[in-house]
Amino acid sequence: MAKNVVIIGTQWGDEGKGKVVDWLTDTARGVVRFQGGHNAGHTLVIGGRKRVLRLIPSGILRDGVVCYIGNGVVVSPAALLQEIDELESAGVSVRDRLRISQSCALILPYHVALDQAREARRGDAKIGTTGRGIGPAYEDKVARRALRIHDLADPARFRARLDEALDLHNFTLKHYLGAEPVDAARVADEALALGERIAPMVADVPALLAQSMARDEPLLFEGAQGALLDVDHGTYPFVTSSNCVAGYAAAGAGVGPQSLHYVLGIVKAYTTRVGAGPF
Repeated sequence: MAKNVVIIGTQWGDEGKGKVVDWLTDTARGVVRFQGGHNAGHTLVIGGRKRVLRLIPSGILRDGVVCYIGNGVVVSPAALLQEIDELESAGVSVRDRLRISQSCALILPYHVALDQAREARRGDAKIGTTGRGIGPAYEDKVARRALRIHDLADPARFRARLDEALDLHNFTLKHYLGAEPVDAARVADEALALGERIAPMVADVPALLAQSMARDEPLLFEGAQGALLDVDHGTYPFVTSSNCVAGYAAAGAGVGPQSLHYVLGIVKAYTTRVGAGPF
């Protein structure tokens, strides 16, 4: 196997990427998620135990493998900690092997509210999102109003930027989508409390990856969704909100493209589609 491998789905998702990543992790020292959020669903069975990983890289079930969540991923603190708690209750060591980029944009409750209210308003013309806030979080990132993981370390700054974001989003929820507005103080209190639990895992992921590659350690870059759901190259507008193609692995992880040695596209014998849209 080439040293650093990018693994992506070549259809509309559900190709079995997580299983392939898990098999190849036998020869890897690290696994990197580089896009998407907790809208993935990588199902693994190891030692008779079935686990569905939505945000944490599939290498987490292998002892000694370091798992990285790159800057291209949008992170729900609540979903992340729930997944960590579920894995650790099953005896999987997570916190000492998980590294989260400080630059990840956050998914907060108002993103979920926006996502679900928009889909409800569309009716039969809905996109078919998971309703977990991934799309609105990426919108905020591109609009340069996202709150990021490093903002959790500065409560005053976090609250100020949250108030600014909610001025817009609560107006949209109430006056355009006909939904209930979100309470800023409650969102801030909950996020900052969760941030204290996440803080020990936050790291400069590009620097750690550079150090790992300097030690000649093989890495896997794990894609989510599939190429035909890519926001640029998929069946737009019935797509996800991130770039799912191999080329985004460099930007979403914070490594140079010359560091990626091989691309492995996963395909299954029959085709299914995740979400609504032409098929």
